[in-house]
Amino acid sequence: MALTLEQLNRATPEQALQWLDGLYEHSPWVLGQALSERPFLSLAHLRHALAQVVRRAGADAQRGLIRAHPELAGPAMLAHSLSAASAREQTQAGLAQCSAEELARLRQLDADYQARFGFPFILALRGPRGSGLTRQQILACFARRLDNPPDFEHAEALRQIHRIAELRLNDRFGAQPRLGNDLWDWHERLAAHSDPGFAEQGQLTVTYLTDAHRACARTLSGWMRACGFDEVHIDAVGNVVGRYHASDPHARALLTGSHYDTVRNGGKYDGRLGILVPMVCVRELQRAGRRLPFGIEVVAFAEEEGQRYQTAFLGSGALIGQFDPAWLAQQDADGITLRSAMQQAGLCVADIARLQRDPARYLGFVEVHIEQGPVLGALDLPLGVVSSINGGLRLSGEIQGLASHAGTTPMGRRRDAALAVAELALYVEQRAAQDGDSVGTIGLLEVPGGSVNVVPGRCRFSLDLRAPVDAQRDALARDVLAQLERIAARRGLRYQLAETMRVAAAPCAPAWQRRWERAVARLGLPVWRMPSGAGHDAMQLHAIMPQAMLFVRGENAGISHNPLESTTSDDMQLAAEAFTELLHQLAEEQAEEHTGKAV
Repeated sequence: MALTLEQLNRATPEQALQWLDGLYEHSPWVLGQALSERPFLSLAHLRHALAQVVRRAGADAQRGLIRAHPELAGPAMLAHSLSAASAREQTQAGLAQCSAEELARLRQLDADYQARFGFPFILALRGPRGSGLTRQQILACFARRLDNPPDFEHAEALRQIHRIAELRLNDRFGAQPRLGNDLWDWHERLAAHSDPGFAEQGQLTVTYLTDAHRACARTLSGWMRACGFDEVHIDAVGNVVGRYHASDPHARALLTGSHYDTVRNGGKYDGRLGILVPMVCVRELQRAGRRLPFGIEVVAFAEEEGQRYQTAFLGSGALIGQFDPAWLAQQDADGITLRSAMQQAGLCVADIARLQRDPARYLGFVEVHIEQGPVLGALDLPLGVVSSINGGLRLSGEIQGLASHAGTTPMGRRRDAALAVAELALYVEQRAAQDGDSVGTIGLLEVPGGSVNVVPGRCRFSLDLRAPVDAQRDALARDVLAQLERIAARRGLRYQLAETMRVAAAPCAPAWQRRWERAVARLGLPVWRMPSGAGHDAMQLHAIMPQAMLFVRGENAGISHNPLESTTSDDMQLAAEAFTELLHQLAEEQAEEHTGKAV
């Protein structure tokens, strides 16, 4: 019989420890400390309490916890001395059926891993969906993680231990992330569509209006209809729009969504998570026969990444009247104009102007998005509430010095352009860190015609500065440019700078941010507020209506724009529950507003 939270909260410490024994391999101290925080409001609350015990324990105790775990297909498995849970997990992964070649490979990898890190390789064998990894996936992950720095791998081992405990905890409580599993499966199926040249290599690339892109639109349209949306259509720029009507046909709607295009060789969750989470929530409303006092409009934006054409945010920009007709003349790498691509896709360019939304018809815009960063993972938090989308400033520059002989020019007589940029890069790092949440990057650094035995006379560079509010970004920029001036003067150099992009920050609307905060808190999780360093479609909608975002933790240290981008079905389940909770809050507010008007 499955355990319940009520039973756990009321049990004696001894009984509770017995019920949870084995969640953390041979480490009952984790359970004992976490149980002192009862009562737990939810399984998410319990999981977080367990993770925080480990987080506070210190490096020595953490290493002891890691070392308490057995090797994969190691002596303990062969001697049948694994714990029951570990034996079951290794058997389900097929490690007991390894070929001689696979077993030899595992042994070599483990020897190399232990020699490098001093503890066994830890991996949640049941994987991010809980249904299991293949032996090939296990071997690939093993080999990849050998290249990690020791401190990173220590943290990754702990993250994997928490994932193992999470899955074991689900088993004890008979809990299944039903919505999260559906979301996982939808992401996998949508990722089957990829552009030629990438699909053959097993890579995901979906650029604007390619065959793969149009296949994604058709797939999303079909899923929206199956979920019970009342209206579904593909609009004049390729956005897939689904509407679920309100109980009152004259009521306003909640606007939500994200993009379905990808970067080249990207991940499965960037953008798409923000489409599929509200879709599954609408499906649950439809199955329950429930209408809300407001409508729900989900938009799968056709283009956000600007990969095929230089038209980033085309999909969401069209909804705020920011489609530039000059874009139609742009050509892709094959010489196909945007106008031709749209016509070939059956889109009517003349209808684009009609896509602009009237903000009076909407309550606001919300977006769910994978974090695309390491913060939530480092904090052992599945969800984060976005406070602002950073404003950004990009510049391209060149410093001119004097190219001279590397062997004959004394160090004090050099006018080295590359060293000036290197000095500036270090200053950018230090200055941005002073703000805590500002970021600065010199991502491009090039010495034109450089040679191994020539002091660089020219150096081209890029400068990317971001901060949660424009004033903070502008202060950072002033300091960086002043430092550039000082560096150039001291080194006897000249420079040119050109601004290539300026994007205003998009602070989340306080009332909407608080709704996300309440939704997260009601799941039993602490509320973590954080800025978004990346741009999102919400930035566009910010121009005409209030907006707020929810971040979902990513695996693999939150890597994004990369095939390793991932999240778990359990974290997606929590995102769907938080979105549902936000809908309930809005429904209650709308009902109260209606009652007040009636009185």
